[in-house]
Amino acid sequence: MKIGIPRETAAGEKRVASTPDIVKKLVARGFTVVLERGAGEAAHFTDDDYSSAGAMLGERGDALAADIVLKVRRPTADEIAAMSNGAVVIGFIELCEDDGTLKSMFDKQIRPLALERIPRISRAQSMDALSSQSNIAGYRAVIEAANRFGRFIPLMMTSAGSAKPARVVVLGVGVAGLQAIATARRLGGDVHAYDIRPETREQILSLGAKPIDLDIGESGSGEGGYAKELSEEAKAKQQQLLADELSKAHILITTALIPCRPAPVLVTEDVVKRMREGSVIVDLAAETGGNCPLTEKDQVVNKHGVILVGHTNYPSMMPSDASAFYAKNIANLLEIAVREEEGSLVLNDFDEDEITRAALVRPEA
Repeated sequence: MKIGIPRETAAGEKRVASTPDIVKKLVARGFTVVLERGAGEAAHFTDDDYSSAGAMLGERGDALAADIVLKVRRPTADEIAAMSNGAVVIGFIELCEDDGTLKSMFDKQIRPLALERIPRISRAQSMDALSSQSNIAGYRAVIEAANRFGRFIPLMMTSAGSAKPARVVVLGVGVAGLQAIATARRLGGDVHAYDIRPETREQILSLGAKPIDLDIGESGSGEGGYAKELSEEAKAKQQQLLADELSKAHILITTALIPCRPAPVLVTEDVVKRMREGSVIVDLAAETGGNCPLTEKDQVVNKHGVILVGHTNYPSMMPSDASAFYAKNIANLLEIAVREEEGSLVLNDFDEDEITRAALVRPEA
């Protein structure tokens, strides 16, 4: 069975779907791995690294014609056209805004396994690429904020005087938010956090941060551990109660997302106007409109003296580790998607396992 690893072509994307270490394990298991030349260069993995691991180097078409194609971002129309009928594609299929990609795949009987649909159950934790990449985003967001912030993060005492620790507020305590809290604490910040799901309070405290407690009249806990959208009345109350807390922040990391919905507005323009000159907002929801309406997607701007960072691909800023985590997630998924039978590797029935059943995108989806 042949696995193909093409080079990612999305603007600014530096990750690669598998790494030499993982390729070596796939080859040992019996897969033939075909890598498009240069596919790992942006993530600092050379063709020689892959060759030494047992991969075959080829052209783009060679990688795309494989039985299983590994991708980071959703395949383009040209990539789908080059794929074999009946192939399996594993990657982020980015289902919220379909541009015809799914129909093109279904027309060729291509079966997509969408990593964003991996269920959040104990068995699937090692395959949860959404979480592994969000972890990186939370870490990198704090580093980005520290780089943009013109003051110390920790308490700093010198013979020339002392500086108070920066007040860091994290909005949204999912995977990215928890990593942002932990990173900001390690840097010595005075960290506060808020989430609409009451069960996150204990997690905030466990990381040494201070929860922001608001009574908005309803819970934001949704299915599968994700947040759900609040009512309009609750949103308005939330904004009002949050305003005073947010305006005191020196660094504000926002991570609040609703799956396949516009990001909730949590940081109003009035709040930005009240923030201290030189404060930084890193808006991890910039891809879906931003938790602050002043955020500009993939731009860093200054509004009312506050720096707003709207990058949308933080894992790509750390492509080596991001690719390593991602590749391991896929390798773990392949453990349950493929079995050995009479000396050959064959695909399992994806409906027979709850993980592959959930990840499989079907024509009726």
